[in-house]
Amino acid sequence: MSLNDAVKRMRGKPKSSIKLTVLRKGEPKPLEITLVRDVIKVQSIKSKLVEPGYGYLRVVQFQERSGENMARHLNTLYKSAGSKVWCWICATTRVDWLNGAVGVSAAFLPPKSVVVTTDGRTEDAKRKYLAITEDYLRGDSEDYLKGLPAAVKTVPMVGAGERRVGLRL
Repeated sequence: MSLNDAVKRMRGKPKSSIKLTVLRKGEPKPLEITLVRDVIKVQSIKSKLVEPGYGYLRVVQFQERSGENMARHLNTLYKSAGSKVWCWICATTRVDWLNGAVGVSAAFLPPKSVVVTTDGRTEDAKRKYLAITEDYLRGDSEDYLKGLPAAVKTVPMVGAGERRVGLRL
């Protein structure tokens, strides 16, 4: 059985239990393991103070709340490190929530800059996402980018894909 097939079969309601029977090479009989399902939360943004005056921020994966989490981490780094922060961003190619990726980009881009365009087969799948609140906020959320230090907007941006890019704030 493939890993994806196994994961599909193990999915279920959080807090419910599942009994696994595992066959191992060299074991005389199968192992029986009971697990309790839960929601797995992946931390999309990681940061730390590397040394006085220098911080590190990494976008692990774009998710729905990546923009909010990035703003919180950047504010914390600025309070700890001051204006001499080095920011390393490594964005994976996987984007689970487009508005999260637009929010992260909007933090560094001038207002109304084009962040991404979609060009689907139907008219409703053709869209231009800009560095504006309407394109990164969901519902009645408060603008989490409003309180970021102004120096964030002066950081030169480079598309990194799977590579890391150093940014001096």
